[in-house]
Order: sequence, then structure tokens, then C-alpha cells
Amino acid sequence: MKQNNNMPSLKEKPLNQLLTGLTQLDDSRKFLDASISGISLHAGSVCNGNIFVAIPGNKFDGHDFIPEAVKNGAAAIISNGRDLGELSIPQIRVANPRRAASWVASEFFDHPSRELTMIGITGTNGKTSTATLVASIFDAAGYKTAQMGTLGLIAQGNYLQEKTLTTLDQVALHKSLFDLKKDGFTHVVMEVSSHALQQCRVTDVDFNIAAFTNLTPEHLDYHGNMEEYYHAKAKLFKMLPITATAVINNDDIYGEKIISESSTPVLTTSISTKENVHYSSSESTLNGITGDIKAGDHSYKIQSSLIGSFNLENILTAVGIAHAMGIPPHFVTKGIDSCKFIPGRMEMFKTPSGGTVIVDYAHTPDAYEKVLGTICKMSKGKMTVIFGAGGDRDVSKRPTMAAIAEKFAEQCFITPDNPRFDDPQAIQADIVKGFTRKCYTVFSDRGKAIRAALTDLKKNDILAVLGKGRENYQEIRGEKIPYSDVKIIQEFCDEN
Repeated sequence: MKQNNNMPSLKEKPLNQLLTGLTQLDDSRKFLDASISGISLHAGSVCNGNIFVAIPGNKFDGHDFIPEAVKNGAAAIISNGRDLGELSIPQIRVANPRRAASWVASEFFDHPSRELTMIGITGTNGKTSTATLVASIFDAAGYKTAQMGTLGLIAQGNYLQEKTLTTLDQVALHKSLFDLKKDGFTHVVMEVSSHALQQCRVTDVDFNIAAFTNLTPEHLDYHGNMEEYYHAKAKLFKMLPITATAVINNDDIYGEKIISESSTPVLTTSISTKENVHYSSSESTLNGITGDIKAGDHSYKIQSSLIGSFNLENILTAVGIAHAMGIPPHFVTKGIDSCKFIPGRMEMFKTPSGGTVIVDYAHTPDAYEKVLGTICKMSKGKMTVIFGAGGDRDVSKRPTMAAIAEKFAEQCFITPDNPRFDDPQAIQADIVKGFTRKCYTVFSDRGKAIRAALTDLKKNDILAVLGKGRENYQEIRGEKIPYSDVKIIQEFCDEN
């Protein structure tokens, strides 16, 4: 039996306290005075005294691992209505184990989000950039701020910036919020994915502000269609209390829909019309973004080194969030100016030959169109694009991304990009279907493709490396193999 050592800073909680508020499928109260030392969603990580929440997943069903959880010392099981037979420990049956995991985790960790200022940002593109801008504004205003999302947990102190899910699972999320609160953090800026919303990972997070960036085709392998994808995103705004504020991009048709369905106060943003938060003037060049943003009686003078029209939108959303919080304009402008780049987003590297490499996390057709359109304006020489497509994800976008890359680039190198459990060659074959001319070369090794492109890069040429950003692994058949686009680029520049 394992000893519980993963939650040492909390006292054990009575099981019946953790179950308060849950709608149970049975009324059994047997053993409900048991003491609970922690919560686990994975049988292999169960420690002595934990609750094990059995969650049916896409590939595995947690109910099949209940015997392992019991063997490892589980003190109680939360399951769906499935008949598990007699167990030696309490079995609490609920309609939705994911929903139950959210409540139990929040209760166990004393509802930490209630004592933090929580900002949730959702949308297909722009979440990381907007979150980074908001965190920079909060830092400028003197708030002790943490940022959670694709870049991992970014917080001063003894926190590892480990990149996992965009939004953590229910237990990891509430534990992280508990730790942040305990360490004196006051503000948390979170990226909220559609998967997280659909899977009830943030159901019991008390958000003060929620922001919507945009919605374009993505994750349709999971959601099925755009309408279901929208409904998943809209969950964030339907869970807001009346005391919260929604900051919505009104230039997006789905943003308009969220506004019409919202029961909480809404602050709208637009780069094309005079919404609540808008540009009275703006200029986006290859040197950055300048302009003036108007919001009510306030004016925010913007000077940013970020480039691309999409960053006009990201900056506007960040200002909208800050304005909703009442942060003085001079802190807002200072925070935006201090945010010199977003890791893995339009991140530039100069090569010894005089060429430019741009690394970007773009992995959707909409992001390709925006990112490559911006890069094309910078190019005075030849443009090469390196990209692939993730496995176990929407197949339909693969040829579309090729067609967009072909429109902007002289040549394309097709490489693996987190094939997961898919066949890399099959993924590449899907991509190639989108080309109308022979402007591409297929590589089985992404690192070799980058080195080959760097070797050919001449003065004024541009190499765009898309898809992985600052990821430090390749996900292949359940394993995360150490790998970094940025490291390869930096090593090449150092060697040459």
C-alpha cells in the first residue's frame, strides 16, 4: 500500500463533507464518515486514503481500474451507475463522474478560486498571447500573478513550468490554485480549452472575468461540428455569476452569439467598429503595433513590439479585461509595452547567413492564414514553411493547411508533428493532398528538415516553422520524446 505524500499541506477531510452538494444515484450512507487524504483520477497514482474517481474516457474506462485503486489503498470510489458488485469501501454512484470530480476537488482544496481573482480566456486562437499580455499588465500593476495554459504554469517561486494540457484536470487544477493562494498569489490568468469545458474541468472555478477571442474550425474530431464546438466554448460564459464580466470579441459571429445569450454584464471589443473597447487609431507594421484604444472615458496609448493583425485583437481583448477590472491606464500601457514577445508565437531568430526564422504555434487553417499572411509581408527573399499535423486530431484540416502554405511559400517541408497514435506517413499523405504544385518535400525527421532548411537559408530569406512553438517534446505512441524546434535552431546558429 502506498503512503499518501502528494497533498501534505491539507488536513484529511470527512467523506460526507466532500459529497455535500453531489446528486447521488443511491442513498447509501455506509462508511461516509471515512477520512479522505486526497483525490485521484488515475488508479496507478492512488495513495492510501484517497478517493478514486472512475471516469469513462475515449480510450480507457476508469471503472476497469477500480480493483487496482482499491489495492493501492483507495478509501472510497466515485463511479457512474455501472454495477461494480460489492466493494469493501464506500462506492458513491453519480450521474457524471467528471462533474463530481470537479466538486470534490474544489471542496477538498477549500474552494481556492473563491479567494483569487480568476481570469478565464477561451477561443480557438489567441488564448496564450492574450493571457501573456494580461499577466504582464497585472505584473505592471503590482499584482502577484500566475499564468496557466499551453506554456504551463508560469509563476514566481518554486513552480515548474511543465507543459501539459492547456487546462489542467480537476484535481491538478484545484491543487495548483490552492498552492498559489497559499503562496500569496492574488491573480490567476487561465487559458480555458473547449475540452476542459466539455469535461467539467473548470465547472467549480469561480471566474471573475471570462474572455472570448474567436472561433474557427478546430477539434472537430472531438466535438463533431462547429455548433457543438461553440456550445462547449459557451459553457464558460453560462457558468459566470451575475457579478462577473464577459469580455467578448464582437467581430466574430460566435462572439455575437455569446453576447445574445449572456446573462452577465458584457464588455464588447472590435477592431472594425466602435464597440465598448475599440481602436480610435491603430497601425500594424513589421516593427510592431501602435495606436489608441478607447474604452468609456478612458484612453489607452498602445506601443507594442508584437506584430500581426491578429495581435491587434489580442491586445484589444487584454485591454478590455484590464478595463473591466478598473486597472489604471498607465499600468495597462506599461504592461503591454513590457511584453516584448510571446514564447513560441511569432518568435524570431536571426541566422548567421542573414536569414530570419520565425517559430509559431499555429496549427489551424485560420492561424496559418493570419501568421503566414503577416510573415509574407516581411519577406524580401524566398519563404520556406516547415509544418506537419497532429495525430488523433481533425483530419479535414490537413490538406487545407497545405493549400494555405502553398499560397504564401516558395517551398514547404512536410514533417511529423506529434503523430500520437496515428501513422505519420498517413498524416503526411493527407497533407500532401492539399498541394496543387510540386513545391514540397516530405521528411520523416522534423529535426533534419529544420537543419536542411537552415542550411539553405540565405540573406533576406524567411523560414517559418509552424505547429509546435515552444513545445519540448514529440508525442509518439503515448510517449513524449524530448524534442525542441527552438533548441535545434539555436544550436545551428551557435555552430555556424
